[in-house]
Parts: sequence; structure tokens; C-alpha cells
Amino acid sequence: MFHVELVELMDEQWDVAGAVARVFGERAEQAGAYRDALASDGVVRGLIGPREVPRLWVRHVLNCAVLGELVGAGETVVDVGSGAGLPGIPLAIARPDVRVTLVEPLLRRSVFLQETVDALGLDNVTVVRGRAEESGVVKEVGGADVVTSRAVAPLEKLARWSLPLVRVGGRMLALKGSSAAEEIDRDRAALTRLGAGNLEALECGGDILPVPTVIVRAERVTGHRHRGRRH
Repeated sequence: MFHVELVELMDEQWDVAGAVARVFGERAEQAGAYRDALASDGVVRGLIGPREVPRLWVRHVLNCAVLGELVGAGETVVDVGSGAGLPGIPLAIARPDVRVTLVEPLLRRSVFLQETVDALGLDNVTVVRGRAEESGVVKEVGGADVVTSRAVAPLEKLARWSLPLVRVGGRMLALKGSSAAEEIDRDRAALTRLGAGNLEALECGGDILPVPTVIVRAERVTGHRHRGRRH
């Protein structure tokens, strides 16, 4: 239900300017520059489908930025499988008080990320090329307050990659859409074994977006680590 409504809604059908002003404030120009980068270089490099261009604000940029409602002041955030920078870059623009690390294994994507971060002047963002489960990446970026992801993998596999990067007491925040509650029910036992607790599906941006962003929140409650392999 969520995705059908979201896909059919174009940016021009609602108050984009008002939402951008509320979410990004004085950094709205940077958010617009990022949206334009996705619409141009992002499409040319195959990171964004051309059909997504008319709805980049609603479905991508703002949809990710409202994640900031669940991130505390000054926290460190790791974005796993960042791709085109979603949700990490919109979050970093909306929340300059947090430190964001974008983890991406593919060269062409990590190059785009670094070029975009440099062009936007985002001094609170670092790009790390690698897979989340690699020991070098875990050593470099582990201990984060929050690990985020969007459209990366099913919940159990995602937890295997994400939880080792989260400090005990920190959170995994996965943008999941309408499948969130079903994935929690299906994978709750597996996530418990992986050291996760307090699983819940939350909505963000309900008073800003035409359709709220749905997020799976899981707290890391033990220090036991499991690693999985990407396929």
C-alpha cells in the first residue's frame, strides 16, 4: 500500500518547497543541489532510474532526510550500502550536527559519493569504499551510534552486516516501507540471536510527507557479533 501510493505521487502534486524548508532549513540549497546531482549524474551513471526523476524529492531525498527524527544530537551514523547516498547524504544535509560515514563497495558509486560530498561541501560526511562485513571496514567505522540502510537486503541479512558496526546500546535503522512489520515478525528470532532487541516499526515525517517513511528500529543489546557474506 505504501509503495503504490508513493510511486504514483509526483513531486509537483504537493508542496515540495514547504517540505524542503521544514526539513532542511538554511541548507535547502544544498538539498536542491543533491537532488539535481541525482537527476543528472545519478541517472547517467546508472544510480537512479530516469523514471525516478519526477519524484526525487518525495520518494528519495525527503523520504530519507526525515530519518533524522530518530537520530540524536551529535551522534555518529554509518550508512551501509549507500549507493547514490541514500539515506546518508540527505540525513547529513538536514542534520549537520551528526557525523555520517557512507559505506559502499562499488567503485563507480563510491566515486560518485565522494564527488558529491566534495561538491556540496559536506564536512560532516566520510566515504569508505568496502563491504560492511569486511574486517577492515568494521575496524574503521565500528562503534557507531546508528547504522542506517535503504533497500539493501532482507532484514536478517541486513542485521548480520549492520549490527557489528553498532555500539552496544546503539540502533540499526533500516528504511523498509510496507514490509517492515512482516519482516520483523519473520526475522525476530534470528535478530535476537544476533544481539538485537527492542524491534519495532516506526514512521517518520508523518506531518511533512504525503506518505510517511517506515523504518525498522533494532537496538544492539549484546556485544556478540555475527558476520555474513554478500552474494
